[in-house]
Amino acid sequence: IGLLDWEEGDLGPVYGFQWRHFGASYTDMHADYTGQGFDQLLDVIGKIKNNPDDRRIILSAWNPSDIKLMALPPCHMFAQFYVAQGELYCQMYQRSADMGLGVPFNIASYALLTCMIAHVCDLVPGEFVHVIGDAHVYRTHVRPLQDQLQKLPKPFPILKINPQKKDIDSFVATDFKLIGYDPHQKIEMKMAV
Repeated sequence: IGLLDWEEGDLGPVYGFQWRHFGASYTDMHADYTGQGFDQLLDVIGKIKNNPDDRRIILSAWNPSDIKLMALPPCHMFAQFYVAQGELYCQMYQRSADMGLGVPFNIASYALLTCMIAHVCDLVPGEFVHVIGDAHVYRTHVRPLQDQLQKLPKPFPILKINPQKKDIDSFVATDFKLIGYDPHQKIEMKMAV
């Protein structure tokens, strides 16, 4: 397992590959995997639309047979979706959590994924629940995180999604607008390898 085993930019059969082509044989990032493997994302959406009371609405990036082919095993690895009273909830389990750099992006990306799925299923986004197995702060991140903790939180922005888009595969970046996004100044942290 390591970052040097693949062409730059190729992490092996990680997150997106497992979500869209679970069980397919991985060649490299340039191959066309259309129609190969099991599309978990479409399965999740189908279950939400057709059987919203299903307790098995699961999205998994953890595929033990592919771990040896991945640059790193998935950190955020398992999400369960739940529908109640017209709202879509997501609970994600993360086995390993870099609190300085990884977790903020993991929260934002799964919250966005929940909003996108809710949107295409004509539901309202509910809560995102984040469960962490091993939370860690790298030594080089201690001071920047102490600085971050001194900042007062700002109001959350509002996410607007193009109301005409109803297919998960049709989204483009311009379909999303963040209203009132006012971040604090960037805090530098280097990725630990």
